[in-house]
Amino acid sequence: MKKTVEKKLIMDSQAMRRALIRVAHEIVEKNKGIKDLVLVGIRTRGVPLAEYLAAEIAKIEGVKVPVGILDITLYRDDLSTLSYQPVVHGTHFPSNINGKILVLVDDVLFTGRTVRAALDAIIDIGRPKSIQLAVLVDRGHRELPIRADYVGKNVPTSSQEIVSVQLASIDGNEQVVIEQIIE
Repeated sequence: MKKTVEKKLIMDSQAMRRALIRVAHEIVEKNKGIKDLVLVGIRTRGVPLAEYLAAEIAKIEGVKVPVGILDITLYRDDLSTLSYQPVVHGTHFPSNINGKILVLVDDVLFTGRTVRAALDAIIDIGRPKSIQLAVLVDRGHRELPIRADYVGKNVPTSSQEIVSVQLASIDGNEQVVIEQIIE
């Protein structure tokens, strides 16, 4: 029996841009400006999203917010099922994170396990004043008590569906699609 993949567009590039502009405004508003703010992109797609948010915040506030890069590979709880030799790309923070307000940025919030791994990695690096979470898509199905502070779009899904965020810098295209395998 042949499997086919059914794709449904849920955000085009314009919808993504509008959602990220709104999230940038919400971050500035909630934090009463950008003092001590650092955006931290979770590899892979969280990094360009964090950079986009930083550029939007710079348009609002006139100052560029520092952007860090977080690789959670060694903190994943499913590491043994992924590969015996995981590829670690490295973590980079533009400054000391102690006492800073960190906004973790990722593309999709699903079970919460990626965020849990990110929190573990951050705590090993330093002690921020607070950690907030911004995601482009929240698709539900949490396995851990984790909730995003900033959400571009809530998308109800089934656990069999895949939410695919595509970014121009990585995928050559900008859109969010839901993929479902039809047997």
